[in-house]
Amino acid sequence: MLSYMFVVLFLMPLCLLKNSWWLVHSMMFLLSFIYMIYFYSYCDFNMISYYFGFDYFSFSLILLSFWICSLMITSSGSIYLSFYHCNFFIFLVLFLMIMLYCSFSSLNLLSFYIFFESSLIPTFFLILGWGYQPERLQAGVYLIFYTLFASLPLLLVLFNVYYYINTLYFPLLIDFSSYYFMFYVFMILAFLVKMPMFLFHLWLPKAHVEAPISGSMILAGVLLKLGGYGIFRVMKVISFLGLKFNCFWLSLGLSGGVIISFICFRQVDLSSLIAYSSVAHMSMVIGGLMTMNWWGCLGSLSLMIGHGLCSSGLFCLSNIIYERVGSRSLLINKGMINLMPSMSLWWFLLSSSNMAAPPSLNLVGELSLLNGIISWSLLTFLCLIFLSFFSAVYTLYMYSYSQHGSFYSGIYTCSIGYFREYHLLFLHWFPLNVMCLSGDYFFI
Repeated sequence: MLSYMFVVLFLMPLCLLKNSWWLVHSMMFLLSFIYMIYFYSYCDFNMISYYFGFDYFSFSLILLSFWICSLMITSSGSIYLSFYHCNFFIFLVLFLMIMLYCSFSSLNLLSFYIFFESSLIPTFFLILGWGYQPERLQAGVYLIFYTLFASLPLLLVLFNVYYYINTLYFPLLIDFSSYYFMFYVFMILAFLVKMPMFLFHLWLPKAHVEAPISGSMILAGVLLKLGGYGIFRVMKVISFLGLKFNCFWLSLGLSGGVIISFICFRQVDLSSLIAYSSVAHMSMVIGGLMTMNWWGCLGSLSLMIGHGLCSSGLFCLSNIIYERVGSRSLLINKGMINLMPSMSLWWFLLSSSNMAAPPSLNLVGELSLLNGIISWSLLTFLCLIFLSFFSAVYTLYMYSYSQHGSFYSGIYTCSIGYFREYHLLFLHWFPLNVMCLSGDYFFI
């Protein structure tokens, strides 16, 4: 268990070498494949070391973290080519990987909280150091304050729990929410802001618009999943009050997802549109987790992984256009099928995955979430109908606006695409659609 962490840790000194970019990049991919092979069994916690171990849920999310962090280095070729502090950039990616690895494999609630919050620091530096616009400082502060303020009460709650039962070890925790209500509220609020849920989502579009491509990829791909993973882990501890009050979060999440879908229709910035669509997808994940049933929880896992790959790929596509044209505005980026015809295929493939078309993993996730949420209450189908329909509408809007129409006359030259970019998009799309074939893997 600790061996993987030490491999990433010992990759860090390589950042001091002058040309270590592609070496670290290759080693990260190698580590992803090794980790993929070493999966021991489906049930219970595996490879337990001191305070660290993983089960089925965390294995999938750690693998996603390895994959997205490897692809972050691939996508940031412009940083390497411009020699813009590329060694420090790689160091931050590796540090972030260690924080994510530790938070997903923590067996102790306090260590999970510490690593959960520590993952914000490298993300903050990524936005601040390599972001695009001058407003990136404001976006970084938004990110830090929203998530820190929401999760500080959780720290006090953890101290209180430790005072009463003398342990924060996951398998030994008892259902504590029956003792006092604030424990339930603070525990769940920290994770809902991280997801983010509607009303607490304002930091996300801002951070995505200002972040570099690597920052957007890790934010959409993995950091949003930390909230869902946290809710899944603590649900045992708050199940008593969860049965009474989860209906509030579920209905707020689903209705918020519909409202966010309407907000998606009037976005003119590509990154902003993809960011808001992430909030809409995460609202379904919140709904699935709040039902506390088998279909809901495992459906939310498959949708989180599917969305992580799909959303990250869409951010890569918007960045590819940004590098050519210098703008992500839909008012300028029209008719891209004339300028970059081969890239339109990838736009189509990833857009279709985003609206949960077969054979993507998003389809497996959404079908099981529909099953889980409707079995919880029949009335939720009203929100779910609109959520599924509008996700197709805003994705088609984004695809048709960016690919069709007459292109902007100010664009004089536009390279079709580099091998690195096609490779990057293939590595997003291929696992996303191949994993659908082993859909039973998610419902063991």
